Amino acid sequence: MCVALPGIVRKINDDGTAKVDFSGNFVNAITGLTKVKEGDSVLVHAGCIIQVVSQTEAEELNNLFKEIEDFV
Repeated sequence: MCVALPGIVRKINDDGTAKVDFSGNFVNAITGLTKVKEGDSVLVHAGCIIQVVSQTEAEELNNLFKEIEDFV
């Protein structure tokens, strides 16, 4: 099972990728599977943006992963 973590699109590049911010860790991810814009909260899996999520959903996911991390 793979888990996609939420990040924030900081920049759309001309080459079909976007710079995505994961709590200060920046990753270039492919944008071709869904339309994104700067500021969107997104889920990234295997280097591809697979879904745009609301800020509320992103916060809920981050809180859930934090709870899991604290539990382990």
